[in-house]
Amino acid sequence: MNTATIGYPVYDCDHHYYEPPEAFLRHLPKEFHKDFQYVEIKGRTKLVVGGVLSDYIPNPTFSVVAEVGSHEGWYRGNNPQGLSIREYGGKPVKSRAEFHSGKAHLEMMDREGVYAAVILPTLASVIEERLEHKPEAIQALFHALNLWVAEEYGFGNGRQFPVGAINLSDVEVACRELDFLLAAGARSVLVRPAPVAGYRGSRSHGLPEFDPFWQRINDSGIFVVHHVSDSGYDRTYRRWTAGGKGEWRAFEKDAFGEMLDPIGRPISDTLSALVCHGVFDRFPNVRIAVMECGSSWLESLIKRFEYVSHKMPEAFARDPVESLRQHVFVAPFYEEPVAKVVELMGANRVLFGSDWPHPEGLAKPLDFFNDIADLPQAHKKMIMHDNLKGLLEGKRDDVLPR
Repeated sequence: MNTATIGYPVYDCDHHYYEPPEAFLRHLPKEFHKDFQYVEIKGRTKLVVGGVLSDYIPNPTFSVVAEVGSHEGWYRGNNPQGLSIREYGGKPVKSRAEFHSGKAHLEMMDREGVYAAVILPTLASVIEERLEHKPEAIQALFHALNLWVAEEYGFGNGRQFPVGAINLSDVEVACRELDFLLAAGARSVLVRPAPVAGYRGSRSHGLPEFDPFWQRINDSGIFVVHHVSDSGYDRTYRRWTAGGKGEWRAFEKDAFGEMLDPIGRPISDTLSALVCHGVFDRFPNVRIAVMECGSSWLESLIKRFEYVSHKMPEAFARDPVESLRQHVFVAPFYEEPVAKVVELMGANRVLFGSDWPHPEGLAKPLDFFNDIADLPQAHKKMIMHDNLKGLLEGKRDDVLPR
C-alpha cells in the first residue's frame, strides 16, 4: 500500500515519543526533583519515583529500545517456539532521532505515508500510580512534560498532534492546565483510564465535582484520550498471587495476568463510569478516543449495559449503549477482528492506530490496510481518514450508521 493508491491522507491516532530525561526535568521545579530521579545503579540508569526504585520501564532513558514492530508476530499468535515477549523482540537497537524529535518524526511520517498523527508519551504512564499520594508532584511533572512537548513538537502544526497530559486530582489545577494546553493549540488531552486519586480516596472522574473540566472540553471542541496506562489494576493480580512479582512491568507477562485483563478491565470500568455518572448527558459535545486498549472488552461492556439498563431503566437518562456509540471512538488492535468493532460501534466510531514506534505496534503503519482488506471502501476511508480528521477538527457526527 502507498499513498498514491490510497486516494486520501492517512490519519494515525497512536504514535509515541520516547521521553529523554529532559522531557520531565527541563521545566520541573526543584522542589519536585526528588520525586522523579534518574539514578545510576551498577552502571545502569534507573528511575526512582516517589523515592521508590521502579523497573516499570527497564531502560527509562530509552538509549536503547526494542525495534519498531518487533513484537507483532507474538501478538498475532505466531510464536511456535514459545518465546517470551522479551526473547521474541530480539536484540535492542539504539534510539533514533525520530523517536523523540518532532522534526525527525515528521520525516518518518513522510517516509511511511502517514499524513497526520496523534502523538503520545511513553514513560509518563509510570507517574500517576506511583505518586497518587502526592498529586501536586504529578501535576508538576505533567506541566513540565507539556512545556517540553510544546518546544520539541508543538501542539498544532497541522500534521503532528501531541496530546497534553492532565491529572484530575485537583480539578482547579487540571482546568488551569487545560487552559494552557488550549492556548498552546492542543487538540486532545490525555486522561488515565483509572479512578482519580485524592487525599480522601479515589473516585470516578464522571462525578459532578469534575464538571468544570468537562465543561471546558465540551465548549472547546477538543477530545479526551483514554490510552492504556498503568491504571493500578495489577493490585488485583497481587491479591491472587501473594504479592506476585511486585511492580507491574510492561514487558513481563504470564497467562493468569493476561486473563485478568489489565488493559480491557480499566477502560471498560472507565467508560462505565462516564456513562453511569452522566458525563455525556450533561455535556453532549464530549468525545472520548480509546487508544491502545484494543476492543476485546467492547462486546461484553455493551451486553452489560443492556443487562443493567433493562433492570434499572430509571438510572439512565437515555439508552447507555447508544450513548456509548455516540460519544466514544475505539482503536482496535491489528490482531483483532476490526469488522466486529464496526458491527458493534459503527464504522464512523473506529480509529486506526499503529502504535509506532513501540515494539508491539506496526513497523509499517500502512500495513493495517491488510487487516481491514475485507471491509467496504467507505468503511476503510472512515477508519483511516475521516474519523480522526473529524475529531481533530472538532466536528460532530451524531448520525450512527450501523
